Amino acid sequence: MTEAPRKTPLHAEHVLLGGRMVPFAGWEMPVQYAGIVKEHEAVRKAAGIFDVSHMGRLELQGEHAAAVVNYLVTNDCGKLEDGRALYTVACNEEGTILDDLIVYRRGGRDFTVVCNASNRDKIVGHFRKACENHCEFRDVSDETALVAVQGPKAFEVLAGLGGSELSKLPSFGYGSGQVAGVAVQAARTGYTGEDGVELFCAAGDAATLWRGLLEVGRPLGLQPAGLGARDTLRLEAKLCLYGNDIDETTTPLEAGLGWVVKMAKGDFVGRAALEKQKAAGVPRKLVGFEMRGRGIGRHGYPIVPAGGGAAIGVVTSGGPSPTTGKNVGLGYVPAASSEIGTKIGIEIRGSVIEAEIVRTPFYKRETAK
Repeated sequence: MTEAPRKTPLHAEHVLLGGRMVPFAGWEMPVQYAGIVKEHEAVRKAAGIFDVSHMGRLELQGEHAAAVVNYLVTNDCGKLEDGRALYTVACNEEGTILDDLIVYRRGGRDFTVVCNASNRDKIVGHFRKACENHCEFRDVSDETALVAVQGPKAFEVLAGLGGSELSKLPSFGYGSGQVAGVAVQAARTGYTGEDGVELFCAAGDAATLWRGLLEVGRPLGLQPAGLGARDTLRLEAKLCLYGNDIDETTTPLEAGLGWVVKMAKGDFVGRAALEKQKAAGVPRKLVGFEMRGRGIGRHGYPIVPAGGGAAIGVVTSGGPSPTTGKNVGLGYVPAASSEIGTKIGIEIRGSVIEAEIVRTPFYKRETAK
């Protein structure tokens, strides 16, 4: 018997707003409200609000919490200052990716880890086991909610709700505040390629926060946004999606995430396997491509040589890019075929459509100079 999808603390709000609800990673989530392109454009030009409460939220506390976290992830949490966050991955002993994570250092002995919804049970088990006899561990996912406000007007929206201080957070900074009368922990992080914050609050306060953000934000162009826009936004910014671009068959070195692998920090799970692969050279690489012919490269489509032939790789993510007006995608190809400008083919329903490997991200926001 199939279990019914779980519901976030904001499920009723999505239904009231007319969100089209779909099953996702064991949860019932809104895929869109007004339309994917409209929501995408709102985030690029004004602001969008996302319910990301389905993601896992874990807490580690105690004298050895820092050492435990650092051993379980590839990035160097030993250099992480209080009130800062970093992006990283957790690997298994084979060096392949269990999940990609954000680690927040709230205080010297106090860490929060956010993991993907699809991997929550796996990561909870992985972290809980490592914490035994070393530090306290809690899965606080069900007690809390997580709301993302993203876009160039995100901080203007927050300022209208008493959250003006949050604009002082640095990129990947983390701190406390009040928004719409709700106590929040705020992180200047996101999954859209835009500036903004992710707001942690008690589950019972989530609806008050959500409604306040919508009321103040709508005149500024803020739109509620669903999973569809979240996917097109992250694809344009070349932010990996677990289960598509990375999983337990891929290493961070193959996925272009070598920058979060810090060999010099000392031992961590997967280090030996990654050192071996780094020395030998990666056999394949995750690349970005633009379609040159008519067609869209979708997840699972074969990548073939430009003139056709046997598959040399596979598309992991793909679709229209509303911001650039192009059809783009990501996929793995042999390292020898990964140079920028390389012509490839995407096999779509028996036909080979021309594409070209290009620099990524496909979109990068302009930042103040």
